[in-house]
Amino acid sequence: MRKILHAFFEGSKAATQAITAHGMRSALTTLGIIIGVGAVITVVAIMESLSANITDQLDDLGSDMVTLRAYTNPEQEMLGTSNKISYDDFLLLKGKIKNVQDMTAVMRAFSLGSSVQYGRNNTQTQIIGTDSSYQAVIHVYPELGRFLSESDDLRRRRVAFIGASVAKKLNMPADPVGEFINLSGDWFRVIGLAEKRGSLFGFDQDNYIIAPFSTVRSLNGSQATDNIDIMFRPADGANFKNIKENIRQVLRQKHKLSGDDVDHFEFITAEKTKKQFESITTSVTLVASGVVGISLLVGGIGIMNIMLVSVTERTKEIGIAKALGASPQFILFQFLVEALLLSLLGGVIGLLLGYGLASMVSMFMPGSNGVMVPLWAIGLSFGFTTAIGVVFGLAPAVKAAKLNPVDALRYE
Repeated sequence: MRKILHAFFEGSKAATQAITAHGMRSALTTLGIIIGVGAVITVVAIMESLSANITDQLDDLGSDMVTLRAYTNPEQEMLGTSNKISYDDFLLLKGKIKNVQDMTAVMRAFSLGSSVQYGRNNTQTQIIGTDSSYQAVIHVYPELGRFLSESDDLRRRRVAFIGASVAKKLNMPADPVGEFINLSGDWFRVIGLAEKRGSLFGFDQDNYIIAPFSTVRSLNGSQATDNIDIMFRPADGANFKNIKENIRQVLRQKHKLSGDDVDHFEFITAEKTKKQFESITTSVTLVASGVVGISLLVGGIGIMNIMLVSVTERTKEIGIAKALGASPQFILFQFLVEALLLSLLGGVIGLLLGYGLASMVSMFMPGSNGVMVPLWAIGLSFGFTTAIGVVFGLAPAVKAAKLNPVDALRYE
């Protein structure tokens, strides 16, 4: 054991001296490792930070919120068919489905246009027709004024609940409640300003106007009930799978679907969206890591080439060491440690470089909570660089260990 520790100390000391004696060459040798590790850490850190940011925002929406929307499969699209969820479907489900805490119908008023005007200012936004239950389902709350009431919908009042971005783009007063805005020629009185929610997936969550469902439907005419989304939250303790199956049975019967027909609708949950996003980020991370991993292989080849050159340059030195009693194992160990140290040096610099690049990128990412470098990425990077040092340093080390001391001493 003592001999092994002595050999390790002396080999490491000799390897360190060899690396520092040729500083520029050592730096260029590790360049491939630095680029590879830096790229891997940067990609992984950015994707982890983005994933954490999106997960936090989805959690804010609530993991129990469910959106029921129309689904048209590719075969139907090829035939020009488009499935829809109607307002009659909503009324049917609202009357039959139990164990649902809140359920609301949501209509995107595309036929009204998306332009809103206030004074001389105008902007583009999304116009949503819904009822008072929307507040409980989506958890949207007023900062000023109030949300829609049941009477607003029953009496088809031309009132609007606006997002913070709309008020800002229209240059409205700090308190816009009571002001009038124009939606494609129709005047609506602002009754409330929503709390700011920020962006999600790069989409501005504050750029919207909510109006009573009945009002938007009457302004849209017969096209209003063609296609809507139905949003709901299961009651506390309710089994979502049972609710989902009950809704499927009611809608399949309503749409007259046979046993072999595909559902004309789909259920979208925050959990489902989260899993889809995690799957995408995982795939992107793996592909990007595989691509930049080529740099690590190139760096390993560079280490092997430089180590072979180093063996040739130090042939006489090796001969002297052997003549003084150095064993082939000691020579092998010395050159192997040198290659390993070069790899680990490149790994450390690459880790710092990757962290720095990820920090710079995160500064321009909206809603970023800082850089997140998982331990598995650090462990994988150093494990890979260690393997590169051993694998690609083995051939030069074996060549050095096999040199004949007499031939080595005579080498010029």
